Amino acid sequence: MNINDIQRFSIFTRIAELVKDRIMLGEYQVNERIPSVRELASEMQVNPNTVVRAFDRLVLAGIIYPKRGMGFFVSEQAAERIAADRRKAFEEEVLPAIFGEMEQLGVSMEEVLEIFRIYKNSKH
Repeated sequence: MNINDIQRFSIFTRIAELVKDRIMLGEYQVNERIPSVRELASEMQVNPNTVVRAFDRLVLAGIIYPKRGMGFFVSEQAAERIAADRRKAFEEEVLPAIFGEMEQLGVSMEEVLEIFRIYKNSKH
């Protein structure tokens, strides 16, 4: 998620996205305990209730799960669920915006593919 997108979301949504990012980056592993509500609230300088809302959202999405008295842990399929959700958002939100901009600017798909090839080659 890019910083411009993050700023338009609520704080608890930003915290949920931060946890998802850390899972995708491998900072939090499957079945590994994530920072506690208090730890993350302190790190983010927010009220613990805000982190609770973020964690509730992540539990409902099957990204994390609670263990009574032990905290929250990364679910088995967390990375796959996050990737699927982000791919869906990319296809439904980002690509239509790009295609609309391409149409307005008169940019062809061939031009985009060439730019993409150059980009891919520069990454290696």
